[in-house]
Amino acid sequence: MTYSQGLHELGDNCFAYLQPDGGWGWSNAGLIVGEGQSLLVDTLFDTKLTAAMLDTMSTHTAAAPIDSLVNTHANGDHCYGNSEVRARWSGVDIVATEATSREMPEVPPSMLAALNKAPGDVGELFRNFFGEFDFDGIELELPNTTFAGRHTVEVGGRSVELIEVGPAHTAGDAIVHVPDAATVYTGDILFIGGTPIVWAGPLGNWVAACDLMLAMDITTVVPGHGPLTDKSGVREVREYLCFVDVEASGRHAAGIDAFDAARDIGRALAADERFSEWGDFGRIAVNVDTVYRSLDPNYATPDVVEQFRRMAEIEAGGAAHA
Repeated sequence: MTYSQGLHELGDNCFAYLQPDGGWGWSNAGLIVGEGQSLLVDTLFDTKLTAAMLDTMSTHTAAAPIDSLVNTHANGDHCYGNSEVRARWSGVDIVATEATSREMPEVPPSMLAALNKAPGDVGELFRNFFGEFDFDGIELELPNTTFAGRHTVEVGGRSVELIEVGPAHTAGDAIVHVPDAATVYTGDILFIGGTPIVWAGPLGNWVAACDLMLAMDITTVVPGHGPLTDKSGVREVREYLCFVDVEASGRHAAGIDAFDAARDIGRALAADERFSEWGDFGRIAVNVDTVYRSLDPNYATPDVVEQFRRMAEIEAGGAAHA
C-alpha cells in the first residue's frame, strides 16, 4: 500500500503521523489539538525519530503545547520516544493503562540495543528486524497517570476517551477515541497492510476490540502501523484473527505441533486473497503459539529469540508464501 511519510491532517484539528512501510518498528502516532493544548498519541521507536516527528508537529504545538501523552501499549515503537517529549514539555502527563505501565519495563531500550549488537546469529537475526533504529542511551519514561477500563482526558475544551481493550496485542492495549471528530487512534489493535501479531491474546479479546470499534460512530481510523483506514480496515483485521483462531484451534485439537501448524496455516493464508499481500506474514508463528497457550495454560511458549527465529524462517520460505 502506498502512503506518504509525515504528518497528515484528518480534519477537526486531528492529525496522524505515518511511517511507511509500517513494518517492524515503523509505527504511527497522532496529535489531537485543542484550545491552547494538545494530546500526543504514542511516540516512536527511538528519540531521533520522535524528535523529527515533534519538529514536524511544531506548527501546531507552538500555540497548543503537548500537555498529555497517551501510550497505547508497551511496545517500544510506541513509547521509547517518551523522554524526547518530556525533554520539551517537562510537565507532560504520560497516560497509559495500568497493565501497560507494568509491562513497559520488561523490554527496556537497553535490551534491544544489546540484541542489535549481539555477536553471531542472534545479532544478525535482530538486526534484520530492528537494525535501522538507534536504541543507545534511551531512558524509558514511564506513565505517571494510569487507568483501568475507561478514562477521559480533557484537551483544550475537547473530551478524548481512552478505552482499554487488552489484553490482546499486548497486556494492556488502549484505543483513543475523539468523539467530536469521529476519529479513533487504535495503536496496534490495527495493522493495515501488515500482519497483526498477538503477543498476549487471547484472540477473542482482540476480536471484541474490533467489534467495539465497528459499533462506534467513527469515520477515520488511524492504525498503529500502515495507512489510514476506516471501518473496512477494522473488518479485515477481524477476519484475519477469526481465521487464525479457528485454524489454530483445530490443529491444537488434532495434536499438531504449534510450529508445524503455523507453517501449514501460513500456506493457507498465502492462498487466501484477503491476506496474501500482507507484510510480515511470519508473525503467524507467534499468533499460533498464543492460540495454543490460550487453549492450554501448560503450553510452553518459546523464548523471544526462538520466536523471532521462527518468524524469520517462515518469511524465508517456510510457509511457501506467494
